[in-house]
Amino acid sequence: MPSAQRPPDRLLGAASAGAFALAAVLGLVVAPPDGVQGQAQRLMYVHVPAAWLAYLCFAAVLVCSVAYLVRRDLRWDRRAQAAAELGVGMTALAIAMGSLWGRPVWGAWWVWDPRLVTTAVLLLVYLGYLSVRGLSDDRAAGARRAAAVGIIGFVDVPVVHFSVVWWRTLHQPPTVLSPDPAPMDPRMAAALFVAVLAFTLAGAWVVRRRLRVLAADDDVPVPGEPVDEPAEPLVVAPRGRA
Repeated sequence: MPSAQRPPDRLLGAASAGAFALAAVLGLVVAPPDGVQGQAQRLMYVHVPAAWLAYLCFAAVLVCSVAYLVRRDLRWDRRAQAAAELGVGMTALAIAMGSLWGRPVWGAWWVWDPRLVTTAVLLLVYLGYLSVRGLSDDRAAGARRAAAVGIIGFVDVPVVHFSVVWWRTLHQPPTVLSPDPAPMDPRMAAALFVAVLAFTLAGAWVVRRRLRVLAADDDVPVPGEPVDEPAEPLVVAPRGRA
């Protein structure tokens, strides 16, 4: 497994760390608390970026799964797997932050709200996506099964997003990604934008690192990394008789 980071990895890591630091200052110090929800609203600066990054990862899974089925190139499958792993983590984080946010606002850790239920289904679908890879020792067969689940599973992403529009829900309607966005305090908007940027940069860093690990597991040379040459066999000359 390669240990040293390449320049793009170091650049992404530094940029994401700086963005996280700025987002923390903006979200915890500069942005005011919500007039109705109070300090609990600050969880938005983790909850929303985590959900955004999950959407982005699952969109990448969709594109890479289609590309794999068309080209049968395992590089696309590795990209889909790395994106799915991150997306699952971000979906779980979004649910956890939503639960912490809902406790003081709704008075319950969990309610059978359409947004929560569809998000839980999304998490289960992509956990299944990762699980089907182990159903066969055939690497290509596992990739094909995973690609099918990754394509079909993406149907739930727009359902999650528009659930607050299609059904009665405790969640507020979309604030930013809406045809008629609701007004937001500029300081809150700046904190949210920087937090989304930080999560996106960190996600790109994680995926790049994970791809290198997956390539090593498939015994594929990683571009830019030295390849160990096989050692030459040691030849021992026969001893002559005294």
